[in-house]
Amino acid sequence: MKGRSHPKNNLTLNPSSNESIRDVIDRVSLSRRRFIMTAVGTSVLTVLGDVSIGGFLQSVDAAPIPKGTGFAGIGFKSVPPNLLNPVTGFLEKDLVSVPEGYTAKVLIAWGDPIAPGGPTWLPDASQDAAAQEKQFGMHNDGMYYFPLQPGNVVGRTVSSQTRSLRGFLNQPINTGLLCVNHEYTQESILHPDGLDVVTIAKVRKSQAAHGVSVVEISKNGNDWSFNRNSSYGRRITANTEIRVSGPAAGDALLKSKKFSIRPTGSVDTGTLNDGYTAYGTINNCANGHTPWGTYLTCEENWNGYFANPTGDVVTIENIEKSDILAAQNRYGISTSSSYRWPEVDPRFDANTNPLEPHLFGWVVEIDPYNPQSKPVKRTALGRFKHESAQVVVDDNKRVAFYQGDDERNEYIYKFVCAQPFNPGNRSANRDLLDNGVLYVAKFNDNGTGEWIPLVYGQRGLTPENGFRSQAEVLIKTRQAGDRVGATMMDRPEWVAVRPRIGGYKEIEVYCTLTNNNRRGTTPVSSNQPDGTTAAGGARPPVNPPNPRPDNRYGHIIRWREDGRSVTATTFKWDIFFEAGDKTRPEPNLKGNIKGDDLSSPDGLWFDDFGRLWIQTDHAGDGRGDLTNIGSNTMSCADPNTKQVRRFLTSPTDCEVTGITSTPDGKAMFINIQHPGDSGNASNPTLSSNWPNSQGYGPSGRPRSSTVVITRNDGGVIGGL
Repeated sequence: MKGRSHPKNNLTLNPSSNESIRDVIDRVSLSRRRFIMTAVGTSVLTVLGDVSIGGFLQSVDAAPIPKGTGFAGIGFKSVPPNLLNPVTGFLEKDLVSVPEGYTAKVLIAWGDPIAPGGPTWLPDASQDAAAQEKQFGMHNDGMYYFPLQPGNVVGRTVSSQTRSLRGFLNQPINTGLLCVNHEYTQESILHPDGLDVVTIAKVRKSQAAHGVSVVEISKNGNDWSFNRNSSYGRRITANTEIRVSGPAAGDALLKSKKFSIRPTGSVDTGTLNDGYTAYGTINNCANGHTPWGTYLTCEENWNGYFANPTGDVVTIENIEKSDILAAQNRYGISTSSSYRWPEVDPRFDANTNPLEPHLFGWVVEIDPYNPQSKPVKRTALGRFKHESAQVVVDDNKRVAFYQGDDERNEYIYKFVCAQPFNPGNRSANRDLLDNGVLYVAKFNDNGTGEWIPLVYGQRGLTPENGFRSQAEVLIKTRQAGDRVGATMMDRPEWVAVRPRIGGYKEIEVYCTLTNNNRRGTTPVSSNQPDGTTAAGGARPPVNPPNPRPDNRYGHIIRWREDGRSVTATTFKWDIFFEAGDKTRPEPNLKGNIKGDDLSSPDGLWFDDFGRLWIQTDHAGDGRGDLTNIGSNTMSCADPNTKQVRRFLTSPTDCEVTGITSTPDGKAMFINIQHPGDSGNASNPTLSSNWPNSQGYGPSGRPRSSTVVITRNDGGVIGGL
């Protein structure tokens, strides 16, 4: 949902005409539609879309969920949902609530200073872009914790999927760097008078509130706090200079107009960018990290910042207008922008500067330990609306990153680095993300799948089909997925990888499919493989990986790489969880809710002990389909039995997103995004005064914030 003021991703932008799995499902016998569970000590045979053996077990809410292979158990009792109060019209609690025995405290909020010279936040929103550039950004999303440890500044550099927990458990983790994404801005809260009048000063402040914050945090006794004067403190914004690397770097399609970006406006220099330089990162949603100790921030709905009011583009030498317009259409650039940047900043005018959009939609690598380092857009990982880039290092030190494209009917991807990870030499891994193969997933009807390489010259990725180089394959990643026959999914969002611990050896990957109100609706339409179909028309039929029509509640899919190798080109899959409301049974649900209800799974993360944490992103107001679900939540799941238990509820109108922890598991960090976003410039606290209602900071307007959660007995979060 991304809040009321954020683009809703309601359009179907995928124009491929790929065969649906549903088209062939009836030709295959039931006996072949199986996902073979091979976990040591747990033999479960799951029929696709049906109930696992563990699903027949009834859990007692107050009792712990016991340990299992590769899973350390769940030790808390579910918190009740935060439901609508019919008298006030808002949720019962304007709070973050956690189970008995736990404490949730606000660590840092939008506008708090994080770098030397940063001013204290003012609740009237009167501060300008210069202040915001040294303050915590707005609407925080994905994040990751990097320890600062004596003698080892990199600290947590080995993949949690392969490392042993020994040496990390019970180790004091007192200081670290928190890298936090800032997805978007809410102009009615960001400015005293909203956007009644658009000015370059307002746009610069909005751009400064985007991007990434690097925050130094530390523990003193039982309390965590941030350092407002840290030498590590840093803001990467929508105007920060960024290096472009990988196969697409330097390509003609990346040579947009070069502007001098000043506080008073963007001035056309009359020259072009060199294709190796970009300015800014925007709509930073989910995230990832590398085993060599860098942060990955993912550019999601970047299209919403551009506008092409004419439906045409200026003439560019040696580049066909039709090619540019088709790409704008495929990625969802429209005639207007809700942020209204193009009205005063010509850099974001997709008519007069039509190549600028090609510089967005990438994964950006940031070194949190070096404040002077320049972020890098890694083009080898493809260009789309990135949600997450989760790493796996297999037993042969081969490295892969799994990614979702957050749009209805988009694809799931995997990037495999060409060279193995070198754990003994950090610098040797610096450019691993520039060389490798990007794959897109095809989910077969019989519970198997195929990773299709997106390689120039293969499977129709040729000049006659609009791909003249590997650079163009990557710049037009969505069109490449269309051409090779990838499977359209119900909004692929966060990806999580199950730790290979406690005897569990599989490479098992999970992905949230948040919702799709077009799935299975009429009139049924197919997508064109040439990528030219107008956006917003696709209404794909249901199929085994996307089994529900009008999928308003969403589900989670998972797969296992064949041969326990990230280089595998085949996998096996099943549906892990179908979200919903048990009191409102659906004919296609098949009893797959085991435990607490939830809707629109989005954020997804495995802790180092094998617990799966699920965060949700729906309207967050407890109305309509959410009457019995209430606010957005964070739940914990057993990957063996699919049992789910609610851990956290949230304030009104917010999203629960972003999750990370200290390596010892004793402090967990989560983000509350856009609380009270039904407020307006004249009444910002109309529906929520959070985090002030939680006891943090002055009143005045709601503030997206990072929350730290600890156990009162000092134990591991979620543990028995």
